[in-house]
Amino acid sequence: MDAVFRALADPTRRGLLDELFKQDGQSLSALEERVPMTRFGVMKHLRVLEEAGLVTTRRHGRQKLHFLNPVPIRLIHDRWVSKYAEPWAAALTGLKRELEEDTMESVEVPHRVGLTPTPDGNGAMAVFEIYIKTTPERLWEAITDPKLRAKYSFGVETRSDWTPGSSYEAGVPGVVDIAAGENIEVDPPRRLVQSFTALWSDEVKAAGASRVTWEITPVRDSCQLTVIHDQLAPDANPELYGGWPMILSGLKTLLETGESLTTPGSLMYAGEQPGDATAS
Repeated sequence: MDAVFRALADPTRRGLLDELFKQDGQSLSALEERVPMTRFGVMKHLRVLEEAGLVTTRRHGRQKLHFLNPVPIRLIHDRWVSKYAEPWAAALTGLKRELEEDTMESVEVPHRVGLTPTPDGNGAMAVFEIYIKTTPERLWEAITDPKLRAKYSFGVETRSDWTPGSSYEAGVPGVVDIAAGENIEVDPPRRLVQSFTALWSDEVKAAGASRVTWEITPVRDSCQLTVIHDQLAPDANPELYGGWPMILSGLKTLLETGESLTTPGSLMYAGEQPGDATAS
């Protein structure tokens, strides 16, 4: 976390993150045009952001594209901000409800995750990256074991025989079907590529199939996990991809501490909702 705080302390680096929030997947040359700084200076700041995990990169031909990675920000929120802010937020929400009585209307808060066109022009994509102190084998188990998966994925169990070409089903048993698809590539414990068709509402069902790729790279005593959700429509419903930061934060917390996140979203279907909190 210290590297993340240090990276965010610099206003230029925060500005680069803002630019990637506005338009994800930019090259170095594109970012250089947006800040009053030399190319070397932009490279230096991007390197700090990459080392902190706030920016992740993908190569497309000779270009190196930069993507905003919201997972470390989510971790800061879950581990630091939420436990201090939630009591105050609850009190202020109660005061607002009392003052407005029955005039309040529900407001849907959008998931703050950006999409960018895929390099091959086949729809849009979102890229997420996180470092977890664990082994590739343990991480693969957490992705494919239904009971472990449920602990960090809103109670959702994902069941399959995990062979290439096999199908999988994901859902909260007896409550709701979440997704289904095909395991396109299965290379344990390194790579898993799946088609993804959301099932939890008629709106997301109408979006059809997209694709999710899990890439595990060992880094000393840890693993770099990259999740790429692509083949999405450019105007895809944020519900389809907006939950990844919380899911990956929960995965990291589970494997490194053995505990589950206690945010309302993490406990959505776990039967442990604190008070009358609801998931965003």
